[in-house]
Amino acid sequence: MADLPELAGSFSAALRDAGIPVSPDRTRNFVRAVTVLAPATTRELRHCALATLVSGREQIEPFDAVFREVFGRPAGHGARRGQPGDPARSPSTAVSGRVSGTVSDTADGRGWDAGAEPRETPVPFVASPLDRLADRDFAQLSAEELARLAEVMRTLVLRTPTRPSRRQRAARHGARIDLRRTLSAGRRTGGQPLRLLRFETRTRPRDLVVLCDISGSMEPYARAMLQLLYCAARATRAEVFTFATRLTRLTPALRRTGPDDALAWAGRVAPDWSGGTRIADCLAEFNERFGRRGMARGAVVAIVSDGWDTGTPADLATQMARLSRVAYRVIWVNPRTASPRYRPLVAGMAAALPYCDAVVSAHSLAALDDFTAALSAPRNRH
Repeated sequence: MADLPELAGSFSAALRDAGIPVSPDRTRNFVRAVTVLAPATTRELRHCALATLVSGREQIEPFDAVFREVFGRPAGHGARRGQPGDPARSPSTAVSGRVSGTVSDTADGRGWDAGAEPRETPVPFVASPLDRLADRDFAQLSAEELARLAEVMRTLVLRTPTRPSRRQRAARHGARIDLRRTLSAGRRTGGQPLRLLRFETRTRPRDLVVLCDISGSMEPYARAMLQLLYCAARATRAEVFTFATRLTRLTPALRRTGPDDALAWAGRVAPDWSGGTRIADCLAEFNERFGRRGMARGAVVAIVSDGWDTGTPADLATQMARLSRVAYRVIWVNPRTASPRYRPLVAGMAAALPYCDAVVSAHSLAALDDFTAALSAPRNRH
C-alpha cells in the first residue's frame, strides 16, 4: 500500500501548480481529515479536500479541475462504496494505486486504474514563512514581516536570575528556625515546644532594565527589540528606555493593549527617533535619575546599541563603570557583532566593552536564543 502523506503531497503540488496556495499545514490537515473521516466515496473525499485545502471561493473552479484529473469525477449524491455504478474507492484503496511517488489517471477520467500510465508529480519541500524569516536580519524585514514574528516572540520567555527577598515562608526543611511560630505552637502543649518550625527566604526574579538605541543606524533593530519586550516581557518586572540624543522612559507605552499602538505611542513620546546618538549623556541621565534611586541596583541591564557615540569615550567609560557597580549584570546587544569580520574598533564600543558581562548580537529571530540565555545566566564578573 502506498503512503497517504505522499499522495497528499503530490495532490497539493498539483494544486500549487494550478495557482492555489496550499501550505504544508493545509496538506497535513487534509491527511488528518482523510484518516479520521475515512471517506468512502470520491464525493466525500472532495469534501475533505475542499474543507482543508481551499481558502477562497475563487479557488473552487481550479480545485475541481485538479481533483478530476487526479482522483476522478465525484460520484452521485448518496452513493456508497459497493453500490453499482460507483467508481469511487476508499482512500486506502486509492492510495494502493499509487506506487513510487506517482499518481495514475484512468482512461475515462473517473477513477484509478492500475494499468494506466503513471504520471510523476513533484512534491517540493516548502518551509513555513516563519522558518524563512528565522535567520534573516531584522534590518532586512519589512513592517509586515516584523509583525508576523510577534506570534513567535510571544512564546519566548525572558527569565532573569533570582535574588533573595525580604519575605519568608514556612518550610519543613528550612535552614533557619522560626522562633515565633515555634513558641506560639508550644502554647498548645503546655508551653513546651515539641517541634521546631522552620522557614526559608523567598526568592524573586531580578529586575530587567533595557536601554534601547533608536538612532538612525539602529532603527530596524530597535523596532524588533521593542516588539520582543512587549510580547515576552510583560510578565516580568521590566523597565524599558530609549535613547538617542535624550533618554525616554517607554514602560507605560509597552503596557498598551497592542504592540502597534505601543510602537506608535513610543514614536510620539521619543522625539529623537532616528536621530543622532549620545550614549554617554543618556547613561549619565539614567544613572542620576533612575540608577541611584534603586532601579538598576541588583538588576540585569541590557543596552541595545551599535556603539556609535558622538561623545568622548572617556565619558562613556565613566558612566559604564558607575552602572556596572550597581547592576547585577550588564549585557550589550550589538547587532553588528553577527558579522565574523566584526572588531570592536568603534571608540564607544571599545570603551564600554570592559564593563560588559556579555555581548550578543540578537540580530535575527534565531539569534534571540543567545539574548535570552545571557539574561538568565548567573553573574560571572571577577
